[in-house]
Amino acid sequence: MSRASDLPANYHWIALANTTAAVFMSVLDGSIVLIAMPAIFAGIGLDPLEPSNIGFLLWMIMGYRLVQAVLVVPVGWLGDLYGRVRIYNAGFAVFTVASLLLSFDPFHAERAAIWLIAWRIVQALGGSMLTANSAAILTDAFPPERRGFALGTNQVAALAGQFIGLTLGGLLAVWDWRAVFWVNVPVGLFGTWWAYTRLRETSSTRRTAARLDWAGNLTFAVGLSALLIGITEAIQPHGESSMSWTAPRVLVELIGGLLLLLAFVVIESRVENPMFHLGLFRIRAFAAGNLAALMASIARGGMQFVLIIWLQGIWLPIHGYDYAQTPLWAGIFLLPLSIGFLIAGPVAGTLSDRLGSRGIATSGMLLFSATFLGLLLLPIDFPYWIFAALIFVNGIANGMFTSPNTSAIMGSVPAEHRGAASGMRATFQNSGTALSIGVFFSLMIAGLASSLPHTLTSGLVAAGVSPSSAAAAGAQPPVASLFAAILGVDPIEQLVGRSVGGHDFFPRLISGPFHTGLVVVFAFGAALGLLAAIASALRGAGTTGTRSFTPADTPADTPAERTAS
Repeated sequence: MSRASDLPANYHWIALANTTAAVFMSVLDGSIVLIAMPAIFAGIGLDPLEPSNIGFLLWMIMGYRLVQAVLVVPVGWLGDLYGRVRIYNAGFAVFTVASLLLSFDPFHAERAAIWLIAWRIVQALGGSMLTANSAAILTDAFPPERRGFALGTNQVAALAGQFIGLTLGGLLAVWDWRAVFWVNVPVGLFGTWWAYTRLRETSSTRRTAARLDWAGNLTFAVGLSALLIGITEAIQPHGESSMSWTAPRVLVELIGGLLLLLAFVVIESRVENPMFHLGLFRIRAFAAGNLAALMASIARGGMQFVLIIWLQGIWLPIHGYDYAQTPLWAGIFLLPLSIGFLIAGPVAGTLSDRLGSRGIATSGMLLFSATFLGLLLLPIDFPYWIFAALIFVNGIANGMFTSPNTSAIMGSVPAEHRGAASGMRATFQNSGTALSIGVFFSLMIAGLASSLPHTLTSGLVAAGVSPSSAAAAGAQPPVASLFAAILGVDPIEQLVGRSVGGHDFFPRLISGPFHTGLVVVFAFGAALGLLAAIASALRGAGTTGTRSFTPADTPADTPAERTAS
């Protein structure tokens, strides 16, 4: 461990720059693939409308987020035990190697998809090691009065990666689908060298060596994995049903996952050296901040997913854009979302250092909820300037919430538990992002299922398609239409064997049922934003929790940390 006197005067800026680049790269890769899926499917030779390939698409999108949600707590715990910088540095190397191997996929079709999914999982392991320890490294490096700015900047970079990935994925996919993985390699190589040569262990406290909490680690990892896998598989059709929520395998995964997570809670409350001290949840700022972050993450991730479908599948084709170009233009038209976030995030982080976190974060979530109501009122063929204004304000609202909320969470815990606390904070955020696609997709499918089959059948018959062919097309599960929109293809020609009605026939045909689904998902998003605002308001005054963490809960923090709290 390095003493403060041994560190260069600008060490805190080195830590901020390196960790900011790391979390930006890690989160960028979660969204960059989402919008590049059409190019990836075409590049590896997978039929985008083949029902058996839906699972590959889901796992390419969800596998990365699932692994990050599961692993950030264990690797944060390892950072507390063996050194946060040591685990963080190893994560940089793992992420970079996996990115390189992803771009050299030697296979074709299904085997190529399996290669990508496998290395995405390894890449997510490296990303988990980075994100779980970055906030703890910054909290150690910066004094209490500057943590809001540092953590806010770091989290702005993280969510900016999520937003910017949508645009960058579209741009790179036009060149080559492998470029969405190449982009990480130079940053990763430089960042790995930089981290190993410049970062130092600075925490004045570290957990004493202890036996690994195998029971806690296994029940948490397997339980959360089973739950998220079950939600992922529930989106897919099952028999005559449009989704699989009642399928026996999905029920086993969902119920089994919940039971294992309950077992995890019991185990962690009894073992001598738990992976995560549940007593931290008795700190009001920590518990309320994480609950608000979970609600916000579900709503934010689901909104981005739905907006991509809306733009790629309906609005852009209606306005004459070729399906092959819709991923690129969807990313471009979503730029106001990123710009709003990049403006508000650093400002909110700095203001929270002076004014406290609760008011700024709560106001951000109220504004966030209001933008969902605005999107709900838009027609399917909206004027772009209104759409751009709404998503710009949504980005500002996200920036107002994220920086202060992260600062309040991390500033509320004892120094020796910051790695685990950072991991749990990232778990709530990553779990929310993973849950968002499953939850919003299910709501969208439920909204489509009531009217899409009849609309599709009657519309095709009116366009001159035979009743039998039209009925067969209408009988396709609604998820097929949604995946067509995600992958930027018009499914009509494949469904009926010929081109029907021109370039904009399919998007105009499904726009009515799709709007029904939008009303459902945006109303749900507004409700989540309101719940997040309520949780944020309950955190207590100031930037930290209103209840101190006592020695009865865990080994006491340092006198300086108690004073700072």
